[in-house]
Amino acid sequence: MDTLVSEPYTSSPRSKARAHAEGTIAKAIETQTAKLPSDLFLWAAAGSMGVALALQLAGKKPASLFIGQWVAPLLLFGVYNKVVKTAGSDRLDY
Repeated sequence: MDTLVSEPYTSSPRSKARAHAEGTIAKAIETQTAKLPSDLFLWAAAGSMGVALALQLAGKKPASLFIGQWVAPLLLFGVYNKVVKTAGSDRLDY
């Protein structure tokens, strides 16, 4: 019976990671976003919820909905920031 091998065996996870290295633009973005504190995005999301609530109470529903939609992207940016800090492509640059 023949066995199927989908890709050659590499001995280290580092060589697999190097095969999927980031481009120069992604590295530049990661370098800049890693400088930001992780809780910045959490506070920005909480702030946008507060502003959206204040606008809603003030009767400015369209503006409230616009600002309220910032919460999810800000939290996702925070997750991206944390991933970059813990497992970004810079871990290969020694």
